[in-house]
Amino acid sequence: MVQFSMTTFTMEELEQQEEQLRFATFDHDTAIALGDTLYRTARERNLAVTIDVRAFGQILFHLAMAGTTPDNDQWVERKSNVVLRFHCASYRMGRRLAESGETIAEHSFVDPMTFSPFGGSFPVRLKSGGVIGAVTVSGLPQEEDHALVVSVLQDNPGLREGAFMQKKRF
Repeated sequence: MVQFSMTTFTMEELEQQEEQLRFATFDHDTAIALGDTLYRTARERNLAVTIDVRAFGQILFHLAMAGTTPDNDQWVERKSNVVLRFHCASYRMGRRLAESGETIAEHSFVDPMTFSPFGGSFPVRLKSGGVIGAVTVSGLPQEEDHALVVSVLQDNPGLREGAFMQKKRF
């Protein structure tokens, strides 16, 4: 069962999440640790989701849990595209568009089959700079997808600070 509030996030809260949940450093090991933490959290909550972490133009972690379908992989792709193009959470972009009454095609002249502004993809943003990737979940209602990613980032600050990393082996 989902263990987070079903309260709708305000636009201010969404902006604060993006400002506060930045990474000190991010590499392939960070992506794997983040994906694994999302997997373990989803499993503990009995959720069926597809999890994807990408950065540097590569998919660094991808896992489809039992109960998901290939459609979830397509949602991951489209939601990630929103983050990577607009440098904000896909949920915030969707909320912004809903408030303005525009579609993503009208707003940005992009194909809605390639860009889906629905919750679940969150920017991998460095403290020292901009967006370098996206972490995405698909399988739940959009606000719950978003809340799952945010809760894992909030509850595991070591992921964002690089504290989880072990000494490198030669």
